[in-house]
Amino acid sequence: MPNIKSSIKAVKVTSKKTEENHELKAKVKNLIKACEKEISAENKENANKVYKDLQKNIDKALQKGLIKENTAAREKQRLNTKIKNMK
Repeated sequence: MPNIKSSIKAVKVTSKKTEENHELKAKVKNLIKACEKEISAENKENANKVYKDLQKNIDKALQKGLIKENTAAREKQRLNTKIKNMK
């Protein structure tokens, strides 16, 4: 544990940002799973709703540097293609 006042604050800030980043990454992963579930259930309308929310959260994670640009593009493209190929 740090003794210097600025170091104590830095530890608090870092832990808070880490928690926020973890929540965003978990949300992205859960939305990917939810979108896959809707696709497998052949529910195009709900899949599109989840996909739009997923796009927004992937872009936020990309902007924060939590995921790489190619990873974000790949995930979005895979799911978009699956949704378009639905009946």
